[in-house]
Amino acid sequence: MNASTLPAQLQLSNQEGRTRLADILRERSVRTGNFTLASGKQSDLYVDVRKTSLDPEGAWWIGRLFTAELADYPDVEAVGGPTLGADPLTTATSLAAWTLGRRLLGFLIRKQAKGHGTGRWIEGPDLADGTPVVLLEDVLTTGGSALQACERVRAHGLNICAVFAVVDREEGGRQAIEEAGYPVRALFTRSELLS
Repeated sequence: MNASTLPAQLQLSNQEGRTRLADILRERSVRTGNFTLASGKQSDLYVDVRKTSLDPEGAWWIGRLFTAELADYPDVEAVGGPTLGADPLTTATSLAAWTLGRRLLGFLIRKQAKGHGTGRWIEGPDLADGTPVVLLEDVLTTGGSALQACERVRAHGLNICAVFAVVDREEGGRQAIEEAGYPVRALFTRSELLS
């Protein structure tokens, strides 16, 4: 398949795609009101990225924009993150990279170690010790779940080059992760999505 056979909305530039993805997130994933977050914190904003990442157009743009960010990390061989939020992000990014000529493997981090067989925390292809990877997250709030995922990935022997998120809620997560030594990139911040 060449570019001319792709639907028009998939032929947009990355900047146009970023604008389109922001619209999709606002329409499907962003809710205001009173919510209790996974951290137990109360918030006036809830962002369910899965409502976007499990939609074909949303997944396409997330994967393509993460792949564009990965151009700054040419040595990275795999992407992945904690199940369930990162599952569609991982697949979308791996597929988008493949369409652009880059082979990126995917991995998933279990919520708990496999109770039988190998007892693994990480699922996917066998990656050699020291393999450079990028951790994917749907939403950054306090950074706690991302840091826990980083610990699992490091314990598995992988080298985390950066953490990419779809949305940074601007509630300290970026700072916590960067203080732990991992660069953070987010496609959008809370401020951008609410503007």
